[in-house]
Amino acid sequence: MTNAKLYRRVSDGVLRQLAAGEVMFGSRLPSERELAEANAVSRATVREAMVALEMMGVVEMRKGSGIYVVGRGTPEAQETLDVGAFELLEARRSFEAEVAALAAARIDDDTLAELEALIVTMTDPDVAVSEPADRDFHVVIAAATGNSAMSAVVTDLWAMRERCTLARTIHQRARGGGEGLRVIEHRAILDALRAHDPDAARTAMRAHLDAVIDHLLAMTESEELEAVRQRNADLRNRILGQSVQRNGIGRREALP
Repeated sequence: MTNAKLYRRVSDGVLRQLAAGEVMFGSRLPSERELAEANAVSRATVREAMVALEMMGVVEMRKGSGIYVVGRGTPEAQETLDVGAFELLEARRSFEAEVAALAAARIDDDTLAELEALIVTMTDPDVAVSEPADRDFHVVIAAATGNSAMSAVVTDLWAMRERCTLARTIHQRARGGGEGLRVIEHRAILDALRAHDPDAARTAMRAHLDAVIDHLLAMTESEELEAVRQRNADLRNRILGQSVQRNGIGRREALP
């Protein structure tokens, strides 16, 4: 049976290559783009796999250099990682968009007031205060559907964020930045709910969760990609420096 965890397609592939001697200790892994193309997966899936391998002690991210193989890991270590943040967000994007649409048709004024208060709490700079308010915002919307099954699923999806080691680690690494945008995104959801507009609520929820995915990708960007940018910048600076030097010499030689 094919493993249900999509990121395992990438991480298992690296482990197989390591066991077969195709990837040597100390060697640098291919770029995220190459790994994504080779495994027919998204950038987010590759990112999840790299974080998983790092947590297993298989790879190490070296600033300004790349991602290198430093260990073998164990099957037991990989099994404990369970669901990743991007996999979880993919599920939330699909499910919570429809939850928001249904809630838009059924939500009452008291619940709208509760959501408004939660948005205010989300502006607190203390993540111990703002993050629970973020979770409660989504859970309250699910409860507003009046559908206990939907409410239970959304509650469990949020619980998995803390329960699953890989998902929790990725979210912790992505903390900081974008808080203002998150508040704007949540307010767009609230505005659609207040207008009792299912289509607008669905769209606003999807847009918010798309933005969360983009934020996680940006905040957990691998050192390998940073290394590529640094190498390109160094090369560009060398070329510019050589050009200035040649032009300077030429001008001096032309002087009487």
